[in-house]
Amino acid sequence: MFKIAFLTSLRFYQRFLSPLKPPVCRYYPSCSEYAFWQFEKNNAFFAFFLTSFRILRCNPLFRGGFDYPRVFKVFKGGTLCFKPKFLAQKKLNFLYIPCEDKGFYLVKIIFKGN
Repeated sequence: MFKIAFLTSLRFYQRFLSPLKPPVCRYYPSCSEYAFWQFEKNNAFFAFFLTSFRILRCNPLFRGGFDYPRVFKVFKGGTLCFKPKFLAQKKLNFLYIPCEDKGFYLVKIIFKGN
């Protein structure tokens, strides 16, 4: 229930409030997109904690840069299989890239028009 409320409020912010102010986020993806991905892929408490920490780091004292959300996902079947035909069909939206602490970085794929 909290997850849906956070996701709805984040989409409202992204569509109606964010365009009214200049883009000032020091990270990519933006803090609101980072929060949306966290709430979409993790439980609400963990996502709230990570999003709060990210917002505290989004200031001139930190360098900024790429900061993809980490998600913890259990893959069933034991192996990761990447099928290139998904890229041709443009159905693949995210990649899970393993990181050092048994979690995964969540990276969004952006397709440019031909």
